[in-house]
Amino acid sequence: MRVIITGGARGIGLAVAKLLAVEPWNGRAQLLLAGRNVEALEAAAAELRGLGAEVVTETADLLDEEAPARVVRRAEAAFGGLDGLVSNAGMIKVGPLASLTVADYEQVFSVNTRATFLLAQAAYPLLRQSRGSIVATSSLASEMPTPPLGMYSASKAALVMMIQQMAVEWGADGIRCNCVSPGSTLTPMTEKVYANDVERAKRERAIALRRIAKPEETAQAIAFLLGPRASFISGVNLMVDGGASLMFMTLTGAGSAHDV
Repeated sequence: MRVIITGGARGIGLAVAKLLAVEPWNGRAQLLLAGRNVEALEAAAAELRGLGAEVVTETADLLDEEAPARVVRRAEAAFGGLDGLVSNAGMIKVGPLASLTVADYEQVFSVNTRATFLLAQAAYPLLRQSRGSIVATSSLASEMPTPPLGMYSASKAALVMMIQQMAVEWGADGIRCNCVSPGSTLTPMTEKVYANDVERAKRERAIALRRIAKPEETAQAIAFLLGPRASFISGVNLMVDGGASLMFMTLTGAGSAHDV
C-alpha cells in the first residue's frame, strides 16, 4: 500500500507508519513520511525499513502552500501512484480569541485545515485511479469549544466539514474520506503538559477510561479507516477519546438521583 503520512516522524504519525509497515493486507508498505525535522524523519525511516517497509522522506513545512503538491509529486515519483493519504500534521496556538492575531489565525488554519485541502487536491487524480482513501487527524476540540485553544478548535471543526465535503464530492470516484478525532493523547506536542502530575490527573478525571491515550491507540483507528476493513465507511469523524465526550454531566454532578 502506497501511503503519504504528514507529521510522520513522531507521535501518532509514526505510530500509524509502524502499523502499516506490518499490516498483512499491505503487501510491502510503501510510505512517504513528510515533516519539518530532517533528523527525526531519517530516524523514523530507518526504524520503518527495519520492519520491512519501503520509505522515502520529504522535508516539508506545511505553512508553505507549495509544500503539499511537492509532497504528492515525490510520492508519485517514488511509488508510481498512491493508495492512501494520512493528513496528520497539526499545530496549536494557545491563547484566548481576544488576544490572538491574524498571523496566528493564518498559521493555525494553514497547517490544520488548508494543508489537508491542498494535499487531497494534489492527490485526487492518484487516489481516483487507485480508489484510495484519505484520513485526516482532527481532534475532540472539533466538536467542543476548548479554551484557550479557540483557534485550534475552529480549524479542526473546519477540517471535519472539509473531509465530509470531500466524501460527498469524491465518493463517486471510489475515494473514501474520514477523520479521526483523538482526545487527550501523550505525544511530543503534549508531553510537557502531561509531565505535570496535577494537570495529568485533572485531564484523566475528565475521561471515562480515566487515562491518557497512547499514540498507538489513535493510530489503530486511522489504520482501520485507511484500509479495506473500512471499505464502506466514508464521511465519519471517529472519536477516539476514551469516552471524554460523554463526561459533561458526570463532571458537573448533574444527573444524580435528587435531580430526577
